[in-house]
Amino acid sequence: MLTETRSPDSRAALWTGSMRLLIIEDDREAAAYLVKAFRETGHVADSAHDGLDGYALAREGDYDVLIVDRMLPKLDGLSLIRSLREQKVATPALILSALGQVDDRVKGLRAGGDDYLPKPYAFSELLARTEALARRQVGSGAAEETRYRIGDLELDRLSHRVTRAGREIPLQPREFRLLEYLMRHAGQVVTRTMLLEHVWDYHFDPQTNVIDVHVSRLRGKLDKGFPSPIIHTVRGAGYVLRVDEGGPG
Repeated sequence: MLTETRSPDSRAALWTGSMRLLIIEDDREAAAYLVKAFRETGHVADSAHDGLDGYALAREGDYDVLIVDRMLPKLDGLSLIRSLREQKVATPALILSALGQVDDRVKGLRAGGDDYLPKPYAFSELLARTEALARRQVGSGAAEETRYRIGDLELDRLSHRVTRAGREIPLQPREFRLLEYLMRHAGQVVTRTMLLEHVWDYHFDPQTNVIDVHVSRLRGKLDKGFPSPIIHTVRGAGYVLRVDEGGPG
């Protein structure tokens, strides 16, 4: 097992450069390659070579992202992540696996994974995905949010309640999941493909109008009686949820 430490105040300076990563990979050669590659790009990387060691380090360590191989000895990757989530460990987890079919990715995400990268992969893509997860974690204040608020719109994940300016807005389950995803990525353009994979859990043809129909219905409920829309279409790209201070948009 490889270990490396960093100073207590380094998290505050995280986005001047460095992430702290835990790589849980039973292939020691692959793990050593990733540790070396991440260190060469300015990050701190520890490794574990079975699921039990990885679980212990993930619970005790102050990591920004976990990189977890799916097929691990002693405790498989999905069970490891599921156990961490049950213990309220919210560190983002990226799953690496030779199993890359849609059903495999869905199982990984439903187990508590935050991203899923099939093997073989390019290190440049793994690095970019890892940095994106760390940015999201820093921006959300680390622990998973149970309540989102954008302007006068508020969503409570525990009570499944949505309000705008204090007025409750009843939503169907799919509409609630759609809004939750948009609010989690507020201010960012969300593509139709992203919505299909994360809200519907499987692939449609991205040209299908199922997304547009649901967004239109959701807009109708959210904007009724309000002068300014909160979900905006980005032509040729997707949608963005934001509050325009200047009025209708």
